[in-house]
Amino acid sequence: MNFWRTIRRSNFVIRLSSWEYWPFGIVQFPAIIYWLWLSLRARSLVFFSAANPGIPMGGMFGESKYDILQKIPLQYIPVTIKIESVSSVDSIIAVIRKAGLQLPVIFKPDIGERGYQVKRINCADEIPGYLRAIRGPFLIQELIEEPLEFGVFYLRFPGDVKGAVISLVGKEMLSVTGDGTSTLLQLIMKNDRAKLQLDVLKTVFQAELGSVVETGKRLELVSIGNHARGTRFINASHLINEPLSRTFDVISANIPGFYFGRFDLRCASLDALYEGRVKILELNGCGAEPAHIYDKEFTLWKAFHELIRHWDNIFQIALANKARGVEFVTLRDGLEFYRRFKDAVK
Repeated sequence: MNFWRTIRRSNFVIRLSSWEYWPFGIVQFPAIIYWLWLSLRARSLVFFSAANPGIPMGGMFGESKYDILQKIPLQYIPVTIKIESVSSVDSIIAVIRKAGLQLPVIFKPDIGERGYQVKRINCADEIPGYLRAIRGPFLIQELIEEPLEFGVFYLRFPGDVKGAVISLVGKEMLSVTGDGTSTLLQLIMKNDRAKLQLDVLKTVFQAELGSVVETGKRLELVSIGNHARGTRFINASHLINEPLSRTFDVISANIPGFYFGRFDLRCASLDALYEGRVKILELNGCGAEPAHIYDKEFTLWKAFHELIRHWDNIFQIALANKARGVEFVTLRDGLEFYRRFKDAVK
């Protein structure tokens, strides 16, 4: 009995039983085939570069998070500082203070993906380790602690004044709730999502692992809203309405050359979301996934359908922009841009 339970709760079986954890290439395989077909039709493997002319490569990969944030009106973004090269801890602290921030803050690479090297820095003692690990420019971002985090996917066709929000995903950060008898380590081991993050959590919570968590106390384990880091994605598309789309029409109209992508943001309430009282943590272009597909209720086949629709939207917008005079990036330039991107995230 215990043997079979151990097998069922192994990381391998947990990952196997939920396609959310499957390798990127398997989940994206039908979309990759469709991209090749669309490339033949467009006569360019990098036609997506024209979907968002204001973002390098249309935001498919390798874009600077900082440069994109600078295109968004200031009232919608957190205070964000770009550090061009690794500095001393004292100089980093000085920069943070000069910007009017205080710890904790978020450190993240300027170029990265899927939560790569994004970390909440709680105290100065955590800075040296980050500086040793990071390669290339990185961002220091104000920690926004509003209770709700969403991914808002927006689309507008070139020439149109109005667009639409086509996907809305809520994010539930990885956490455990105490029962008054279990230690933190035991609670982690009982939670499938947390168990998959065990190696990282052992380092972060090293001193607390043996402590019993009191009954009803909710302890957030990871504050980064990425499903690769244990965050649960919840399909909230039923909350999409006309006011939401109009709000993101207003925001997007102020972002030159942007037509298609996902706003990752925090806000205080649904009303705040609808009214645009939000803080946009990142804006991702064509490379952003319609993240609502990672809801546990989504079947793999339904996810395939959404990914195909995603690529069809990119194709239609890119062709519409090309008809308006936007040229596709050459394949040679696209490959060079991709090479620099892969070097940055090694």
